[in-house]
Amino acid sequence: MKRNISNSLALFVIVLFAFGCKPKRIIVTTPPVSQEKVEVDKKPENLALLKSKDLPFNTLALRGKANLNVDGDENNVTMIIRMQKDKKIWVSITAIAGIEVARAVITPDSLLLLNRLQKTYVKKPFNYIYQYANKQVNFGLLQAVFSGNTIPDFMNVSSELVQEGGVWVLSGNNGDLAYRSLFNTLLKVSETTLNDAKAAQALKVTYGKYTPVNNALFPSSLKINTMSGAKKINVEIEFTKIESNTAVEFPFSVPKNFERIN
Repeated sequence: MKRNISNSLALFVIVLFAFGCKPKRIIVTTPPVSQEKVEVDKKPENLALLKSKDLPFNTLALRGKANLNVDGDENNVTMIIRMQKDKKIWVSITAIAGIEVARAVITPDSLLLLNRLQKTYVKKPFNYIYQYANKQVNFGLLQAVFSGNTIPDFMNVSSELVQEGGVWVLSGNNGDLAYRSLFNTLLKVSETTLNDAKAAQALKVTYGKYTPVNNALFPSSLKINTMSGAKKINVEIEFTKIESNTAVEFPFSVPKNFERIN
């Protein structure tokens, strides 16, 4: 089982286009749909309004209980995610026994994966993920997915922005990648789907209830469903710790007896 968990991290990071009591947390109630008429023809203003609800941060430290399901093989793990805005994403997966089985560091130009159980590691340029994901996937997209923010490349006037059922829906195409983001009445992203029909790749991200963080809102749970060919990965994370703008570290060292693989 542990071997499957460590393999899951590599797949999770690449296909993404990657204990104690639960603390009490304030949950923000989603307002009912407003009947007020919205000026849908003011696209730049409406896009700016949606972007203004993004969580501002320099660093973000997340910890959560997660369920990893890779082609029907389920494992309950602890995930730690740390981010330095626009520079680095660090992910650690720990088994229930408290043993770290895998670690990853992603930067805008590189990817490092450490498999502790198999004593192997991968060091590649960021474009390595294009063997498994659409070429429109970049560091900014991954950062937005983990932070619950809008995806920068999609928030432009070339996208379609309409109101459906009283909430905003953003959609469009970026190369071969079709995207669609649904916003709730808090003007936060509640669901994003990415599809590349040509490459048979799809990603769906769903966010749970929002909680106040750093004078903004952050999702208290996150679901990621990915498909690449016949490979399916589902990840459900319930965050037990959310910290913004605190000192964080990104430890990553490769033991001498670990083998580098391609």
